[in-house]
Amino acid sequence: MAAQDRLYTVTQLGTELGVTARTLRFYEDKGLISPKRAGTTRIYTQRDRGRMILILRGKRLGFSLREIKEYLELYDADPSMSQQNRALLKAVRARIKLLEDQRVALELTLDELRTIEAQVEGILTHQPAQT
Repeated sequence: MAAQDRLYTVTQLGTELGVTARTLRFYEDKGLISPKRAGTTRIYTQRDRGRMILILRGKRLGFSLREIKEYLELYDADPSMSQQNRALLKAVRARIKLLEDQRVALELTLDELRTIEAQVEGILTHQPAQT
């Protein structure tokens, strides 16, 4: 059997990707993957595996399920991938901007907290000990 023809059970795919069967069923319920059935057994294809890799990567990078679903739909609709790549570039740039803004806000908050910390330490070192 060629690699592109390989099939996976829920357990096999979950183990390979480091996710639970419940996670796979969740993404199936959301319409992001669509395993085949052999009776009551779910059978995942290489396509499902590839989609799960993209889903997990998208989640790790902070994209919403809606954004991931839109991206996957473009993947199916555009074999040349040019529309998909443009959408991905736009989403990645927006995510970078958001994270950079959050980093600036976090640094300001940390600076303010450090200032307060130093002020309180200074007050405490100049106060007589309570008995």
